[in-house]
Amino acid sequence: MVKYAAVEDVLSGKHAEGSPVSIRGWIYRTRSSGGVSFVVVRDRSGVIQCTVKKGVADNSSCEAAQKALVESSIQVTGKAFQDGRAPGGWELRAEKFVVTHYGETYPITRDQSTEFLLDVRHLWLRSQKMTNVLKARHHVIRYLREFFDEQKFYEFSPPILTKSGCEGGSTLFELDYFGDKVYLTQSGQLYNEALIASLEKVFILAPTFRAEKSRTTKHLTEFWMLEVEAAHFDNEENMRLQEEMVSFVCRKMADEQSGLLKNLERKPDELTVVEPPFHCMTYEEAVDKAGIEWGDDFGAKDEVALTKGLDKPVFVKNYPLKIKPFYMEATPDGKHALNSDLFAPQGHGEIAGGSQRVWEYDKLVKRMKAEKMNLADYEWYLDLRRYGSVPHSGFGLGVERLIKWLLNLEHIRDAIPFPRVINRAYP
Repeated sequence: MVKYAAVEDVLSGKHAEGSPVSIRGWIYRTRSSGGVSFVVVRDRSGVIQCTVKKGVADNSSCEAAQKALVESSIQVTGKAFQDGRAPGGWELRAEKFVVTHYGETYPITRDQSTEFLLDVRHLWLRSQKMTNVLKARHHVIRYLREFFDEQKFYEFSPPILTKSGCEGGSTLFELDYFGDKVYLTQSGQLYNEALIASLEKVFILAPTFRAEKSRTTKHLTEFWMLEVEAAHFDNEENMRLQEEMVSFVCRKMADEQSGLLKNLERKPDELTVVEPPFHCMTYEEAVDKAGIEWGDDFGAKDEVALTKGLDKPVFVKNYPLKIKPFYMEATPDGKHALNSDLFAPQGHGEIAGGSQRVWEYDKLVKRMKAEKMNLADYEWYLDLRRYGSVPHSGFGLGVERLIKWLLNLEHIRDAIPFPRVINRAYP
C-alpha cells in the first residue's frame, strides 16, 4: 500500500533530498516544454512543482502528464530535490505519474468577475485564497471553543425553528410548519437564557438568519453566530469577557497560524497588539465623534469614523433605550440601555453586541407591552422570570464578521464557504 506524503512535509524538508516520495492531489498549473511537463500539484497543505521528463518517467506517465488538464486529480511518485526556481523551493522529479481522473477544461481563468466566481463558488473554493480562508475559519472557531472551555462555559445547540423573534419582526424568514407559522431563528439568545438556570455559563455556535435587505460588505442573510450568556454577570463583566475572548483568538492566530496569516497578507503583529483593555466610549461620545443625530444608529461611514486611527476594537456603550430590544436592562435613569457594541478597527465595523438582560418579571412584561408584543408567544420566556430569575448578561458575536476583520477581507462573503446574500442562494 502506497503511503502518501503531504506537500507541506516535502516543502519543509521532512523527506531527505533524493529520497523517494509519493504525493496525491490536483493539478494547480501545468505546461510542457521540450519533452518535459511542469505540473504544479496542490493538496490541502500546499503546492509543489513536479517535473515529468522522458527518460526519468515511463512513457505512460509522460503521456498522462501532457494530457491532463488543470484540476485533474493525480498521484505522483518520484524523488524530491531542492530547487530555488520552483514554488516553495522544492521540486518532485516524477518517476510515476498517474491520473485518477481527467478533468474537463476548467472554467475559471484569470480576471473573472466577482459574480462569475460566485456562480462557480463550488469550484472557486479550491483557490489558494479560499483554501487559506477556510483553514483560518477552522482555527478561529477552534480557538473560540477553546477559550470558553477554559472559562468553564458549556456549549449547547438551540432550535433553528422558533415561534417568536428576538431582534424584530421585520427581519424574520417565515415558514409554514404543518399549517402553523414559524420562523428561522434570528438568535438563540432567549434559549441561552433558559440554560443559565441549570448550567450558569453557556454558549452556542449556530446558524442564524436575518431577512435584512442590506447590500453591504458586512451583511449576510445566513451566518454563524456565537452567543454567550452568563448568570450573575453585569454589563461591565460582559464587556470584559468579550475583550478577553477576542484577544485570546488574536493571540492564538498570531502565535500559531502566522504562516497562514502571511499567506493571506495579514501581518501577525497587527493581531498581537490586540490586548485588553479595549477602547471604550459612551453612545453620546460616539455620536459626537461620528457626527450623527442622537437616537440614530451607526452606519458604515460612522463605524469607520469611530475606529479611525485605532489598532484594536472599541466598545460603544449605553445606547438610548428606545432604539434597543425589549430584553435589555435600563440604566438607573431609565433613558439608556446597559449594553455595548464592539467595533473592529480598520473600518470593519460591528462584530459583537451584548447587554445586561431585564431579569425581573414585572419590568419585562411592562417593556413587552410597551412594544405591543404578543405575550402568549413568549410565555415560556416569561416563566424564566417567574421561577428563580437572577441578574444575567450575554452577547452575540458574528463569526464571519470576526473572520473578515482578523484576515482583513474586503467582503464578508469570503469568510464563509457558500455565502447567502439578498440576491444569491446558489450554489
